[in-house]
Amino acid sequence: MEMTKTPKPQPGIMDIKLYESGASKVDGVDNVVKLSSNENPLGPSEKAIEAYGRSGHYLHRYPNTDHASLRFAIGEVHGLDPERIICGVGSDEIITFLCQAYAGPRDEVIYTEHGFSMYKISARAAGAKPVEVPERERVVDVDQILRAVTAKTRIVFIANPANPTGTMVGQKELARLARELPGNVVLVLDGAYAEYVEGFDGGASLVERHPNVVMTRTFSKIYGLGGLRIGWGYAQKEVIDVLNRIRGPFNLSSTQLAVAEAAVRDRAHVDKCRAENARLRAWMAEALAEHGVPSDTSCANFVLARFTDEKEADAVDNYLKANGIIVRKVAGYKLPHCLRITVGDEPSCRRVAHLIGEFKGSVADAG
Repeated sequence: MEMTKTPKPQPGIMDIKLYESGASKVDGVDNVVKLSSNENPLGPSEKAIEAYGRSGHYLHRYPNTDHASLRFAIGEVHGLDPERIICGVGSDEIITFLCQAYAGPRDEVIYTEHGFSMYKISARAAGAKPVEVPERERVVDVDQILRAVTAKTRIVFIANPANPTGTMVGQKELARLARELPGNVVLVLDGAYAEYVEGFDGGASLVERHPNVVMTRTFSKIYGLGGLRIGWGYAQKEVIDVLNRIRGPFNLSSTQLAVAEAAVRDRAHVDKCRAENARLRAWMAEALAEHGVPSDTSCANFVLARFTDEKEADAVDNYLKANGIIVRKVAGYKLPHCLRITVGDEPSCRRVAHLIGEFKGSVADAG
């Protein structure tokens, strides 16, 4: 029998542009230094590594489905109610849950001009329309967001600190946004880099005051667990109950749960990583500025280096690759003249700054 029909995906699926992760190799170059994915150069804590080893003895057992021990540990460390925490496969999965639960066909999801690409991907996957709003000099503009809200708006996504810009919205402005948004619009505060800001709660205090605010966090950045994919979210109990109806019962393995619990309890390691990142981030930003490469004040674990134009940014990227350094081009985030450079260890930071200075000097000599 001749087949004339083929399965068709839901509307919006084929409009999704696949997410591109940071490159990890360069053809023809050995021993590359990867500064493209905002990974913690200090890696996970020793306690997390020990927990990883112990978990190997229990791989034949199913994990618990309520994540109670990890939720309790997160709640204890951050002063939050464990009953209002949900855990997922990275914070990406929490973002997916939110779009599945609160947005659909004919709905709109707002994200900002340079916002993380997963917001748009998850919105389209749910059949919703992603709506981009302008930023102001690479900083989220609350007024622009409020002007973009319509009767169709269901979710607003904000990363704070933002990726790939590294900038932050002040607490006062965030509070105004939460206060002025309609109550049926979910405000998602993505705190993937929140731990890099001393004393910042990632938006937890706004969650306490507003039933439509959700905070997401991850273990992939400061905790150095990007390879395990663990994240979590915090919201009012009614929202968490909704998201748990979508969450697969065994979405996290026993290994993920055990390692994340050990990591979140090792506060000394987090403090060490935050301090070292702040020191080298400031050094690298200053070193780049001395070579004529400006950047905004970054509150994360990377610097967004701004070049004269896209041509120069591409040339610098190629020069770095040829010398074994991989950074992240961000033209897909409407920043074609920029390169996002992860704050690596000290030798890596010094090498990337030296190479950019070398490139700028060679161009000046040629001119």
